[in-house]
Parts: sequence; structure tokens; C-alpha cells
Amino acid sequence: MFSIFGKRTADAPSGAPHTSGQTAGGSVPLSMTVNGKTVAATVESRTLLVQFLREQLRLTGTHVGCDTSQCGACVVHVNGRAVKSCTLLAAGCDGAAVTTIEGLAQDGKLHPMQEAFRQNHGLQCGFCTPGMIMAAVDMVQRARGQLDERAIREGLEGNLCRCTGYHNIVAAVKAGAAAMASSRQAAQ
Repeated sequence: MFSIFGKRTADAPSGAPHTSGQTAGGSVPLSMTVNGKTVAATVESRTLLVQFLREQLRLTGTHVGCDTSQCGACVVHVNGRAVKSCTLLAAGCDGAAVTTIEGLAQDGKLHPMQEAFRQNHGLQCGFCTPGMIMAAVDMVQRARGQLDERAIREGLEGNLCRCTGYHNIVAAVKAGAAAMASSRQAAQ
């Protein structure tokens, strides 16, 4: 399994469909936690995670942009790591904890990274924004420190924006990283 950053990840699901529970017609039962809620369903074994999220759970903030895993519009967190949901089979996420853009805001309050994108105008048409935010949150959580412009740009290489020159996106990630650090410190 490769993360959106091109690095091998051992803790992400393999993406291979589970065959032990496979039913007639190529359907498989699955259960996972999505945005803190347990969901269970039977899906075709070839159903991609992005399809399951959008079509069955109606979580349409996760976008399908390119159908080739190049754009990053479909980034979600699986077991705490950013992954492109168009590259994973839903059945391969059986038992996983999945967070989508809809799951970041808590108690009606935007996540610090979402707020930073809003304040720094880190979006234009908004199509890439959910994937950018999900990738940025993961990047900040892994970095556990200050991110400079170069690290942010490298970390977002797997996410494409067709509207901007990335200047405001980088500024938003910097601001979001600072806000996330402040939130962590306040919680301690």
C-alpha cells in the first residue's frame, strides 16, 4: 500500500478484498467506523472505498476527480493515515476507522485546518479542497512540528488544484498547522 505521498505504509489496509465472508454474486459484508459511527453493509467485492462513501453513505465531500489516483480529491483517513480512497477496495477496509472531510468538524465547529483554509482563501472552486485538507491534517500530525513551505509543497504533491498557484493553500496549511499545535498544547 502506498500513501498519497508515495511512501510505503504498513498500517494502511492492503486493499485486497476479504474472501472469507464472500457471498454469492461477488458481494462481501463489511463493517467499519466512518466519522465515529459504525456502519455495516454488503458491497460488491470490486467496490472502491470512494464509491462506498459517496454512493452508499452519501458522504459526497470526498470527490472523484481523475479516476487514475493522480489528483488527490478523494483523500480520506484510514486508520489515521491519509490515503486516496479511489485506490482501495471498500472490502479491504473492513474493520477500519475511516474519517472523511465531513468528520473533521466537531460540535458544529470547523477543524483548525478547515478554518485556516477558509481564513486564508485556500480554495477557489473548492473541488480539491476536501482532499487538500485531509492530506494537510495528516501531514501536520506526522510532522509534529513546524512545516516550512518546501515541506508543505512536497507533502501536497499528490493533490492537484487546477485553479490556483498554491500560494494560498500553502499559507492555509501553515496557519492550520499552527492552530493544530495550539489546540494540542491547550489540551495538555
